[in-house]
Amino acid sequence: MKLVSYRNKGTDGFGVVAGNGVVEAGARLGGKYADLRAAIAAGALGELAKTVAGKAGDVGLDQIEHRPPIAFADKIICVGLNYETHRVETGRDKSEKPVLFTRFNDSHVGHGQPMIKPRNSERYDYEGELVAVIGKSGRHISEADSLKHIAGYACYNDGSVRDWQRHTHQFTPGKNFPRSGAFGPWLVTSDEIPDPSKLVLMTRLNGQEVQKAPTDHMIFNVPYLISYISQFTTLNPGDLIVTGTPGGVGDRRTPPLYMKPGDTCEVEITGIGILRNPIAGE
Repeated sequence: MKLVSYRNKGTDGFGVVAGNGVVEAGARLGGKYADLRAAIAAGALGELAKTVAGKAGDVGLDQIEHRPPIAFADKIICVGLNYETHRVETGRDKSEKPVLFTRFNDSHVGHGQPMIKPRNSERYDYEGELVAVIGKSGRHISEADSLKHIAGYACYNDGSVRDWQRHTHQFTPGKNFPRSGAFGPWLVTSDEIPDPSKLVLMTRLNGQEVQKAPTDHMIFNVPYLISYISQFTTLNPGDLIVTGTPGGVGDRRTPPLYMKPGDTCEVEITGIGILRNPIAGE
């Protein structure tokens, strides 16, 4: 299933993509779940699938305002330098363990919503990534069991403000400007993607392909990341693991290629879809 969170006529909802429409799931489930995260936490995806099976869309995809599939994640844990091509282009040393940082909920928007270039930087960069959404709580998860804890996958644009990112050794400032990233367009359930290492990720800026890599080029794959992160924190339904970007970022090009107002950036992952966002100024 493709699970989407949205706003329609001022009301927030969630549902299942059916063709060019969305089957509204919240009301059909009796209003038991406040949002998609609550439905996932309750283990209700099977109930949801049965409820919407064979139903036509209640509203068109072109009529809704997409929200991030998980609007209020407790944890957004991002992985830096997780493709060798990106590590090499940055000149960073190899690391025996994943490089991790966090994002805040207000730092990303949904599909179709403007990503905002901050007014105090001209070095606003794209980073196409795969995000895994946790569906089942766990601590000290083994790699063998890791994929059982994933509800599904989506695209992510880890919009990065490069000068602020490098003010210190910590990435946090450059990764958390309001509405600087994007997440969506929907959550594809894990039964449709049994192996997240068999995907291809592409990023396009104004139609020009700027990044492309198979996800099996990750240095630390998804099962390892889930297992490793769960050693120091409990992973709960709705938590996001943003798995890193391949080489080709604008900051490492000659000349550099940064996003600016009027641009459009797309992140496409096979089996998931296209996350598309216009760029606007603050």
